[in-house]
Amino acid sequence: MKKVLVSTTMLVSLILAGCMTTGTNTGTAMGTANEIGMNVFKAAIDNQCRSQIENQSAWRIASAAMTETQEEAVKSKVCGCVSEQAPQHVTVVELGNAAIDAEYRTKLVTRVVAKSLQSCYASFTQ
Repeated sequence: MKKVLVSTTMLVSLILAGCMTTGTNTGTAMGTANEIGMNVFKAAIDNQCRSQIENQSAWRIASAAMTETQEEAVKSKVCGCVSEQAPQHVTVVELGNAAIDAEYRTKLVTRVVAKSLQSCYASFTQ
């Protein structure tokens, strides 16, 4: 359900952003489309990050000693880091492809999270 919602949201956002062209100022519309696309992409990254954290055995062991509030704080901190690093790992072309192709989007999000998750998690546990 989350994947469908994120997919639909990303596609609708990019379409609506493309419709915001105000005549000759296409640079602004493209900038807005890129910004909206990146925000939706970051949300997908955050969802995938949280899912991957919960699937790690080290997390399951560590979280056993945490309260729910502490777990959420750690997830927010680590996945916030991952989401902030995401733009460094994708191009506008990749974002465009992700908006059109759900399978590509899933692979891209998984790849970006994998690149960033370990480094962010390690930086917060030191």
